[in-house]
Amino acid sequence: MIAEVAGFIESWMGGKSELRSVSVDLNNDTALLIDIPDALCERDKVKFTVHTKTTLTSFQKPDFSVPRQHEDFIWLHDALVETEDYAGLIIPPAPPKPDFESPRDKMHKLGEGESTMTKEEYTKMKQELEAEYLAVFKKTVQVHEVFLQRLSSHPVLSKDRNFQIFLEYDQDLSVRRKNAKEMFGGFFKNMVKSADEVLISGIKEVDDFFEQEKTFLLDYYSKIKDSTAKAEKMTRSHKNIADDYIHISATLNSLCAEDSTPNKKNLEKLSDLFERLRKVEGRVASDQELKLTELLRYYMRDIQAAKDLLYRRARALVDYENSNKALDKARLKSKDIPQAEEHQRQCLQKFDKLSESAKKELTSFKGRRVVAFRKNLIEMAELEIKHAKNNVALLQGCVDLLKNN
Repeated sequence: MIAEVAGFIESWMGGKSELRSVSVDLNNDTALLIDIPDALCERDKVKFTVHTKTTLTSFQKPDFSVPRQHEDFIWLHDALVETEDYAGLIIPPAPPKPDFESPRDKMHKLGEGESTMTKEEYTKMKQELEAEYLAVFKKTVQVHEVFLQRLSSHPVLSKDRNFQIFLEYDQDLSVRRKNAKEMFGGFFKNMVKSADEVLISGIKEVDDFFEQEKTFLLDYYSKIKDSTAKAEKMTRSHKNIADDYIHISATLNSLCAEDSTPNKKNLEKLSDLFERLRKVEGRVASDQELKLTELLRYYMRDIQAAKDLLYRRARALVDYENSNKALDKARLKSKDIPQAEEHQRQCLQKFDKLSESAKKELTSFKGRRVVAFRKNLIEMAELEIKHAKNNVALLQGCVDLLKNN
């Protein structure tokens, strides 16, 4: 039975995703519109259909679609990060790797425990897991779609050549995974970056704006991380309650089958009540996951991208200060002064350009973040009120029926 469930879900093709897990206030115009209308899950891989509509003359056609895999998205993100001209920009965070292990493990455990459940109980548990697997799949599609939409709405990144290739090239990109040497190189880079962060942390900031941003982002990231953990715990609790309601409803239903007294009708009503409450509780968990938990997860990644921008600027400041020291040394020795002056001029120019761009990016980041949180929190509050009213109505209705019995 579990193999049938897994097979059904993994062969499922997504239509337009109705579950919107992340709101980032893209403010995109109609010049370049991107969505992922279809996707196919094959074991550990998801094949996305990336659809583009555009009025830009740089593209060969106004409407086209291409197949892409997760590795293609990572290639595009890494290409943007490694482009020197984008050092002063917040590069949208790469979408996380699709992870279907949790629902698969639950399916496997459900199959092992099938003999200990009633047929009705097993059917309901299977439906819950199918819904969970489908939600994970849709969220996977959505985070990949948001990554592309963030790029398409950016005045600079939307014109990137690699981005255009990603959208337009209709064959397999043949993006390979990094080999062991490259992975080690990346690990070494991160070690160097960590060491640099310690070194540049002692550098005196020359602009109050960036000092305040650094302090804010470090504190904000810590708070968002803590909030994410609590939101995940809250969502799990609601899912566990929904599962418990399944067992209670099934137990009451079993008692009905063995009861021939007038009390049977009351047991049937209670069983039906818990089944209805289970559905409401499941929707509560789903809405909290989509409107809050996923938003927090996304902004953990986005805040890290903003912190990376501050790191690149700090690195440029260190380079400029070192060029000043080198120039002083050259003048003292009366040797290679023109070269030292040119190097200092280039470092200053790079630092000023990066700082100017970074101010615009961080200001935009603040506005985007506020709008996204406000929108999602209002929508979640409205849904919570709706579900609470449904719960009250179900309980009141059941009480009335029992009283009239």
